Amino acid sequence: MNLIALIDARVRAAMTAAGIDDPVAAVTVAARPEFGDYQANGVMQAAKRLRKNPRDVAAAVVAKLDLAGLAARTEIAGPGFINIHLDDQALAAAVRPSLTLLTAVAAPTTIVVDYSSPNLAKEMHVGHLRSTIIGDAMARVLAATGERVVRQNHVGDWGTQFGMLLAYLEETGVGSEQLSDLERFYQAAKKRFDADATFAARARSEVVELQSGEPHANALWRQFVEISLGHCESVYRRLGVLLTRADIRAESSYNDDLAGIVAVLEQEGLLTESDGARCVFLDEFTAKDGTRVPLIVQKTDGGFLYSTTDLAAIRHRAYSLNAARVLYFVDARQALHFRQVFAVARRAGFVGPDTSLEHHPFGVMLGKDGRPFRSRDGGLVKLDQLLDEAEQRAFDLVSAKNPNLDVAERRAIAHVVGIGAVKYADLSKHRTSDYVFDWDAMLSFDGNTAPYLQYAYTRIVSLFRRGEIERSSIDAEILLGTPQERALALALARLQEVVDVVAADALPHHLCTYLHDLAAKYMQFYEHCPVLTETGATRASRLALCRRTADTLQHGLSLLGIGTVERM
Repeated sequence: MNLIALIDARVRAAMTAAGIDDPVAAVTVAARPEFGDYQANGVMQAAKRLRKNPRDVAAAVVAKLDLAGLAARTEIAGPGFINIHLDDQALAAAVRPSLTLLTAVAAPTTIVVDYSSPNLAKEMHVGHLRSTIIGDAMARVLAATGERVVRQNHVGDWGTQFGMLLAYLEETGVGSEQLSDLERFYQAAKKRFDADATFAARARSEVVELQSGEPHANALWRQFVEISLGHCESVYRRLGVLLTRADIRAESSYNDDLAGIVAVLEQEGLLTESDGARCVFLDEFTAKDGTRVPLIVQKTDGGFLYSTTDLAAIRHRAYSLNAARVLYFVDARQALHFRQVFAVARRAGFVGPDTSLEHHPFGVMLGKDGRPFRSRDGGLVKLDQLLDEAEQRAFDLVSAKNPNLDVAERRAIAHVVGIGAVKYADLSKHRTSDYVFDWDAMLSFDGNTAPYLQYAYTRIVSLFRRGEIERSSIDAEILLGTPQERALALALARLQEVVDVVAADALPHHLCTYLHDLAAKYMQFYEHCPVLTETGATRASRLALCRRTADTLQHGLSLLGIGTVERM
């Protein structure tokens, strides 16, 4: 039961009944406990628009407000807030263990989530981490709310760099075993490309042959792409990311559409030739000197660019996939590119007016020196290497904490804890913020970390294990006799509203903050409210709160793509 949605609907109805037109979102969680559980602060906003006394407006709303069965009392406070104190029976009923944790949306829509999108010319490195795990978490959250989610992995598998790689692959004749280190192969090819004009010319001719469908060039290209995708899939498996081959919609898949994209832009009168290139100039994109900034869609040699491919992808997602929303999880440096591409797509009719195109940028992962995270020698850190270290550090921690477990179980726990720690350290920060990558902080059992939440879960599981109780069998009436029980129940009741906010704003850190608060509330409950030593209805109620908390922690972490373990 989504209590805040029910109360919000009734406050809106009361505002309408009181003659207040166009009610805005009315109810939020109260900032402090003394203000009640929720506040109807939309009344203040309405009073300001109407130029009326806020307390008078609040009084008119309260006179029409029917919260029977939901609130124990309401009160007008301060300049015109309406404080709402939940009815304990309603709160207890909302967190009954047998109830579903989340309610699906009434009218599902199709939402395309574009994330990860590695460049197949190179092995995946830390620069791909944020897009991959933030996008995956959002795809999970949106699917959990009942939306039809279409994952799209827009991998880079085309362009000049592939001509360079194919020329070097043909020149060296290496097999798949020598391509196990894609980064080294790419660097060697790039060195040849920069130093040898003859090789560079051959690389460019490979691009022409590839784009024209020449069989030998395409055979080499397919070989390279297959090996590179294998590397990506290995990383996805370790991260627990839900991307598959079926989700790949590579740059190359739009190659046949690109000439048509340019033709439509020309028909719509949007194309301008500039220094031999074909561009779109829109008045809303200008440089500091006032000159318009172009979106180049075709180079002087007739080649196409990322912008052309992105326009083709938008058209495909809008009209073939029927997307209501398209979410792009790409770093902040691409902000101007996406603003331009979205604007051109709308001007050209590649997307309908009701489809939401959303670039959700993210900040940079930094080292302790405040600079972009790098290896000790200054190079990019491969994701496989990062995950190896995460699992080893977690193994050392688990071994120190619980050395009696056999090695295989410690390794299995270390995988869940180590990978979870890396993902949660990222997801718990505001998406647009830079953050410092710190092994000690992310693997700590204290604070807002994955190990803290995973450990909180194992404590609940161990309680059921000690009591020899099947967790899934618990479904008793919940009694809220202490402040700690009520605080825990109130936290449990807020999962739906938090998930709804994450789904709307694409900010997973709200879910992390919620789960950390929930775990803290449970620890307070655990310290003040005996469970197994109690009897009768009190014992059954507290076991029900424990079950609901364990279920919520486990499900909330799963929405972030993070696992749980039964012991640590």
